[in-house]
Amino acid sequence: MRPRDLSEFAGQQHILGPGKLLRRALEADRFMSLILYGPPGTGKTALAHLIAERSKAQFLEINAVTSGVADIRAAVQAAASERGQSGRKTILFIDEIHRFNRAQQDALLPDVEKGNIILIGASTQNPFFAIIPALSSRSQIFEYLPLDDEDVRALVLRALGDKDRGFGSLKIELAPEALAHIVAGSGGDVRRALNAFEIGVLSTAPGVHGGIVFDLRTAEESIQKKALVYDEDEHYDTISAFIKSMRGSDPDAALYWLAKMIAAGEDPLFIARRIVIAASEDVGNADPRALTTAVAAYQAVERIGMPEGRIPLAQATVYVAAAPKSNASYVAINEAMKDIETGRLLPVPGHLRDAHYRGAARLGRGAGYKYPHDYPNHFIEQEYLPQKREYYRPTEQGEEKRIKERLAGLKRKNPGG
Repeated sequence: MRPRDLSEFAGQQHILGPGKLLRRALEADRFMSLILYGPPGTGKTALAHLIAERSKAQFLEINAVTSGVADIRAAVQAAASERGQSGRKTILFIDEIHRFNRAQQDALLPDVEKGNIILIGASTQNPFFAIIPALSSRSQIFEYLPLDDEDVRALVLRALGDKDRGFGSLKIELAPEALAHIVAGSGGDVRRALNAFEIGVLSTAPGVHGGIVFDLRTAEESIQKKALVYDEDEHYDTISAFIKSMRGSDPDAALYWLAKMIAAGEDPLFIARRIVIAASEDVGNADPRALTTAVAAYQAVERIGMPEGRIPLAQATVYVAAAPKSNASYVAINEAMKDIETGRLLPVPGHLRDAHYRGAARLGRGAGYKYPHDYPNHFIEQEYLPQKREYYRPTEQGEEKRIKERLAGLKRKNPGG
């Protein structure tokens, strides 16, 4: 069911829609090197074959899983020979290019630079992680997105009715709920959806009337638990979404991203560390118990492991997400650190210096220090910095509002010694 032309190509309208750059390049048959990256089953290889059919250039194809430097050299030699004999350019399509190591990718670079080959690489991994910078910088990079449900549904129905390439010559009764299950289970991967449909049709015996009944049970058997795509790119994106959902006070979203990370096999202690950081950075003194809960969850996961560890992780996630938010402590320490790094270091005032060692009194260490517990409210105003600084600015959120009121109240009640 691979598309024969752009009219049959589903999805990726952000790069292949009318007037978009990649579509214009395809229609004009004018290309520089391309890297197409995105999840499986979204049309990267299909587009490469459309280019092969439309282009006047020689088209060569290798797969990085089964190819090595020798295959690369053979391809570029064929490209150089074609260019020398006919002046025709060569498009070299490398599927799963991220599987090439650095040396293999380096072998491509000279011929890409010379224009002997136009490289089209397909990758399921972010090229900024998986492709050497010299190669990615010389290529246009296009990101593919998972197909939406309507596109997947349309392609399955096309396979159902197509007599030449699909099952249009068979009598198939496809139940709506079965189609919905295949679409939902595909996760935007049309190859997965079509494979499930195919195996369901081919493994189901015709009924008494000669037709194949493709019902919900058949669909459930055909498209079982999907494998999660969770590469380095997904790792960073998912933990980012998790942290931002907690910061944004959305426990449901945070739990979804937590569940995805657990299902993908993410290190649970890594997740727990991020919850601890969020509890301090984003909740802070608006609810100090958030940090206590997060640290307890970390210790619980460390002691009991998985899968039970998912429960304290979920508890801490919900607590941090639902808690009032303040980043006042986070901002305060960043500002103080900036002063330390960029400003002149302030000396410790004499009355705050250590006075416990022999001879300290002769140097005047600690002289004039006022012990706060000797004063009303256990507070006395005195100089703790030789220059006035203000870093911590409590918010009106949660417990921090009370802290703000207490600090202001102390100075009003006992302003001097």
